[in-house]
Amino acid sequence: MNNELLEALTILEKEKDISKDTLLEAIENSLITACKNHFGKSDNIKVNINPETCEFHVYAEKTVVEEVEDPVLEISVGNAKMINSKYEVGDIVNIEVKSKEFGRIATQNAKNVILQKIREEERKALFEQYYGKERDVVTGIVQRYVGKNISINLGKVDAILSENEQVKSEVFQPTERIKLYILEVKSTSKGPKILVSRTHPELVKRLFESEVTEVKDGIVEIKSISREAGSRTKIAVWSNDPDVDPVGACVGLNGARVNAIVNELRGEKIDIINWSDNAAMLIENALSPAKVISVIADAEEKTAKVVVPDYQLSLAIGKEGQNARLAARLTGFKIDIKSETQAREAGDFMDYENDYEEYEEDLEFEEDSDYEEDSDYEGNSDYEENSDYEENSGYEEDSEYEEDPDYENEDSENE
Repeated sequence: MNNELLEALTILEKEKDISKDTLLEAIENSLITACKNHFGKSDNIKVNINPETCEFHVYAEKTVVEEVEDPVLEISVGNAKMINSKYEVGDIVNIEVKSKEFGRIATQNAKNVILQKIREEERKALFEQYYGKERDVVTGIVQRYVGKNISINLGKVDAILSENEQVKSEVFQPTERIKLYILEVKSTSKGPKILVSRTHPELVKRLFESEVTEVKDGIVEIKSISREAGSRTKIAVWSNDPDVDPVGACVGLNGARVNAIVNELRGEKIDIINWSDNAAMLIENALSPAKVISVIADAEEKTAKVVVPDYQLSLAIGKEGQNARLAARLTGFKIDIKSETQAREAGDFMDYENDYEEYEEDLEFEEDSDYEEDSDYEGNSDYEENSDYEENSGYEEDSEYEEDPDYENEDSENE
């Protein structure tokens, strides 16, 4: 019996992750409960269990008295001396209780106590296991759709992916493996209730930590992240090592690292930019891939005015304002974007014109200057190549002064 009990406790300890001491405590409480059901009282019941052999004994402590009024708590002097002649009135006698004498109901109640304790400890162990994974990423297997929610198996427990935490463009098939971000773990009477998400920005951050060694080791730090799940994500990264390029580390060789994350997110686009403590530089980077002419940021008001070239305005704003919206979330600034023409018409461009005078001069020099490449001064000069001064001149060849024979005759007649 004791060997079987020891083996059963060992198996439970491994499978349910419940310590043997906890199970022995459950057995002790069940025996006390059985005694209470059998005798009506259990205040004087003591249980001794050997944790090595699982051998247990149940004792009822009874007081030696002259006349017994409560047989459960008292024993007569005569009966006590039959056990040991040294007992006197007032002594405590330990009377062993045989568990085999318990009735069916008492035994069933004792069994229920043990099972209840095992269930409670199993729920507690599961709760502690997944509570430690809160705010972390786990891999789950899609089981089935429950209404608009999805039941996900995480191994020993099921999680719920609610409609609000699903990416609208994603459709899962049963048995499909997906990455999930654990939002919250609640303890309930039916076990831990785990809420997971596929839309949380931290999901992308945790995926980068698992995929990029530099991020996991703390060399590259993800300073900020903004996300519109299923469409686009922007992250700002910073390197604590000047020899490590943070953007290059996150992108990986031929984009291998970032592509692995994009595949896990079902094609969601990811923009990786350099973090800067300078608010203007950060906003300029955040509006990537759009080019920026000027940024004036107010750190106190958390506002910024941005001027972009006319042809870059739609790119800076993005489809339905997405690029500007994500940049604002990433930086924490309220960003007002204007084209160069709009800024000039509003009279705001003078604020930027001095700072970016060189930008305009360089642009004009490259686009409009044709002085050396297109000049006709040497290559197409009419002075040397096309001149008719000598070749076509009629001063000598066509001159009528000598060749006209009537010149002298006319003069003679006049005379």
